[in-house]
Amino acid sequence: MEPARRRGAATYDDLLALPEDARAEVVRGEVLMSPAPLPRHSKVQRAIARFIGGPFDDDDGRGGPGGWWILLEVDVRLSEHDIVRPDLAGWRRQRLPKPWDQRPIDVVPDWVCEVLSPSTMRHDRLTKARLYREAGVPSLWLIDPEARLLEAFQLRDESWVEAARCGDEDTLAIPPFGVIDLEVARLFPPE
Repeated sequence: MEPARRRGAATYDDLLALPEDARAEVVRGEVLMSPAPLPRHSKVQRAIARFIGGPFDDDDGRGGPGGWWILLEVDVRLSEHDIVRPDLAGWRRQRLPKPWDQRPIDVVPDWVCEVLSPSTMRHDRLTKARLYREAGVPSLWLIDPEARLLEAFQLRDESWVEAARCGDEDTLAIPPFGVIDLEVARLFPPE
């Protein structure tokens, strides 16, 4: 099931008019509603946040270099008519010193991760990946829990270039968090 659409030249004000718990984004001026994710999606999302958050988002950088804000499901304004809610997004702290009271965040992320669900896979892979590319997001991860696959892309010359394609048997350093190894199997719930 693709996200439900409401046509028009929608902006962030249209999202604010929706119920607080609505899962919605504005893409090319259309409000898109999405169903709540499956529990597997949430489990993978939390695992990624744990893996990256500890070494990169801890205030003291315990176990890693620190220097990032890693946030889950926050509204990010890429343009007036493109407001998305990535599953995870990361900003280097020098670019976004204090994100706590910003809604939406108007600074383009340095990294975005989308956990693919059957209902939103096409939207995440095509539409949102294109929006992130056009906005200049340097790094994009797409994680498919059903295929147990992580695909990492880097923006080069306004195009996505595959930086890594990893299954759950892989352990490797993946940009932009390449200073530590990721054991990909730990992202997915047991089979």
